[in-house]
Amino acid sequence: MRRPLEDVAIVAVEQYGAGPWGTVHLADLGATVIKIEDPTTGGDIGRYVPPFQEGEDSLFFETFCHNKLSVSLDLRHPAARPVFEDLVRGADAVYSNLRGDGPAKLRLLYDDLRHVNEAIVCCSLSGFGMTGPRAAEGGYDYILQGMAGWMSLTGDPDGPPVKSGLSLVDMATGYAAALALMCALWRARRDGAGCDVDVSLFETAMNLNMYVTTWHLSQGWEPIRTRFSAHPSVVPFQNFETADGWVVVACPKQKFFELLCGLLGLEWMLGDGRFATMAARLEHRDTCVELIAAELRRATTAEWLPRLKAAGIPSGPIHDIAEAVADPQTIARDLVAVTEHPVLGTVRQIRSPLRMPGAATELRPAPGRGADTRRLLIERCGYDDARVDLLSLQGVFGDVDV
Repeated sequence: MRRPLEDVAIVAVEQYGAGPWGTVHLADLGATVIKIEDPTTGGDIGRYVPPFQEGEDSLFFETFCHNKLSVSLDLRHPAARPVFEDLVRGADAVYSNLRGDGPAKLRLLYDDLRHVNEAIVCCSLSGFGMTGPRAAEGGYDYILQGMAGWMSLTGDPDGPPVKSGLSLVDMATGYAAALALMCALWRARRDGAGCDVDVSLFETAMNLNMYVTTWHLSQGWEPIRTRFSAHPSVVPFQNFETADGWVVVACPKQKFFELLCGLLGLEWMLGDGRFATMAARLEHRDTCVELIAAELRRATTAEWLPRLKAAGIPSGPIHDIAEAVADPQTIARDLVAVTEHPVLGTVRQIRSPLRMPGAATELRPAPGRGADTRRLLIERCGYDDARVDLLSLQGVFGDVDV
C-alpha cells in the first residue's frame, strides 16, 4: 500500500522543538521533509541538546528529525536564493519556525515565492504570529505556559505557579501547524493557488484553555487550583492516595459515582443531598473527596486497580516513564521503534500516534547535517556535479562537504 503522504514534499526551515515536531509526523506518513540547515550556526540547534549528545548527533535531534533529509544552505548568501527557489519549485510547502518577523526577512512568504510555484503553501510557526505587538519576539514553551495562564492553573493551591512536566505548548503547536499545512495543501491542489499559514505558540496555548476561558469570558469565572490534580468541576475526578502509592479515579458521569460508592461501601452517600448530584458534589467537594480517599487508603494500588476496572469505573495507575513504556498496552501496540544509528547506536523511541495503513513501521535515522544536499539538488533540481561543486566553492553550503 502506498504511504499516505508519499506525494508530498516540504521544504522545512526548522529547528529545535515545535517546528520539527510538526513535520516529523508528516515524514512518518511518507512526506519528503527537506530540512534546510544553516551552516553558519552548525545546523539545527537540536543536534547539540544534551544529554546523550555526541558531535552533531543527539537523541533529542533523533526524536524530532528521523525520516527527514538535510540540505545545508546559507539562506543569507546571495547565491543561495536560486538554489532555495529551485527546491521550492518542486515542493508543495515551505514550512518554518522562526520569530514572527522571520519569514518576511528571509522571503519565505507566499508573495515571495508564488512566482516560482503558484500552488506553494507557506506555513509559519512562530511564538506570537506574524502580526501584533509581539510579532518580533521569540517564544518558548515555558514562557507561553506562563503567559497563556497554564501555570496559574497548575500545581498545589498553596504552591508557586507550575509548568507542565512536558513542553506541551511546543508539541501542540507542532500538531496544529501540521494540520493547518495539510488543510492549505488540500485547498491548493483543489484550487491551484497556495497561501500563507500563520500558526503561533501563543494562540495555540490560548485555544487549549478551552472551556476554562469560555467560562471566564462568558460568566466571569475565576479558575482556581485544586489539590491532587482534581478536575475543576467534576467530583470525584483526581488522584487518590492508596496504601502504597496513587491511582487516578474519574467519575465524569453519575453512573460512575454510583458504581464507586457501591465498590467502596459508601452507598449511603447516594441518598445524602450533599453528594447526590454532580452540582452538589462540586459544592461539597472537600467532604466528598475525603470520604472516598479514606476508603482508598485502606488497600494498595495493585489491589484497587483490578477492582476498579472490574466495577467499570474509569481509573488508572500513575506510572513513571519506565512503567509507562513497560505497560502491556505499550507492548501490545508495538509503540517502541528501534533504529540503528551510525553514531548513537541503538535508539529506541515512541512511534507516531497517527496510525493508518502505510504509516512508517521502520524509522530511518535522522540525517547528518547536509547529508542529502548533493543528491537532492541533482535528483530534484536537475543540477549536475559541476554546478554543485561551484556552489560549494562559493560558500553556499558553508562548511559542509557535499
